[in-house]
Amino acid sequence: MSKSIKVVQSQRLGALPPYLFARLDELKQEALSRGVDIIDLGIGDPDLPTPAPIIERLYTAAQDPANHRYPSYVGMLAFREAVANWFKQRYHVQLDPKSEIVSLIGSKEGIAHIPLAFVNPGDVVLVPDPGYPVYQSSTIFAGGIPCIMPLLPENNFLPDLDAIDKNMLAKAKLMFINYPNNPTAAIASREYLQSVIDFAYKHNIILCQDAAYNEMGYDDYKPLSILELDGGRDVAIEFHSFSKTFNMTGWRLGFAVGNKDIVQGLGKIKTNVDSGVFQAVQWAGIEALKHYNEFVPTFCKTFASRSAIIIAGLQKLGFQINYSKATFYLWIRVPKGFDSTGFCLHLLDQAGIIVTPGVGFGQYGEGFFRIATTVPQERLYEALERIRKVVL
Repeated sequence: MSKSIKVVQSQRLGALPPYLFARLDELKQEALSRGVDIIDLGIGDPDLPTPAPIIERLYTAAQDPANHRYPSYVGMLAFREAVANWFKQRYHVQLDPKSEIVSLIGSKEGIAHIPLAFVNPGDVVLVPDPGYPVYQSSTIFAGGIPCIMPLLPENNFLPDLDAIDKNMLAKAKLMFINYPNNPTAAIASREYLQSVIDFAYKHNIILCQDAAYNEMGYDDYKPLSILELDGGRDVAIEFHSFSKTFNMTGWRLGFAVGNKDIVQGLGKIKTNVDSGVFQAVQWAGIEALKHYNEFVPTFCKTFASRSAIIIAGLQKLGFQINYSKATFYLWIRVPKGFDSTGFCLHLLDQAGIIVTPGVGFGQYGEGFFRIATTVPQERLYEALERIRKVVL
């Protein structure tokens, strides 16, 4: 007779909401097992291939035995210098590669670890809702208390800083923002970002800007770095990702930049929990940054044209949807008679289409669903036809 211990999960795991994208993948696999022709507009995973020069650089670097050993915890100096050079060209900000840049195993890893460096049990973290689920889960892992900042349509999906509870604000140590925004695709003006910096300085809060979609601007729109603005380097750390920028989601490479004390605090966590990014991947990242002006505008044009197809098609069907200047996401009101989960399950069951329910990003996402334009144009047209049949 086999025996086993009684396994009881920690309270912090019990406090976590279900991770949205894991459940979506389960539903997708169930539908595929039934032979359903799935059009997956759920997870923001670019279908475009990683450019060949990046792959070739990985190949040559992987053959070098020098790259087979443990890498630096905070990233090769050559990688951090490449980031500094790119950042100066892109944002006109000069960074010290030795103290103001740290490599990441994808920006998600950095976002997940930053509260561990600065949040004590009972401290408050200001978290946008709807928002990337990791902001809240990382807060819980650190023993912090998430304080929700609603992103409402009437505020253009920007946090109302004046509405934050004063008692919670007095205990706040970190604040997460994310513009261009996932899931709403909203953008923030220079004036608004400056107000957030001033707010963080006034209340002695570390500002964490998730800039994963900063390179996905359309119609000549160029998102700002928080570090470009007055006082940004005094209060902020900014997380950047190669995943969406260069179609490298599976490669797990990113970096964080900003205030050196904040960056080095994150680096100290990393020295204790991981062993750094495989150096061959870092060399591939260096190659990607070299070709930024060659690759990225083409990718942006592709996603902009796809967004235009979906916007035009859904507006004809009566959906409320606005044009976005950034990201490959569209944030859309569900039809009357549905909540966000019900409508998304309806699309999956009746049309074989996966979209993401807004409530999966937080309670203030209820009433919306998100589309990621990460399939070829012909599949987008097919999705619109299926939705037309279901809706009408």
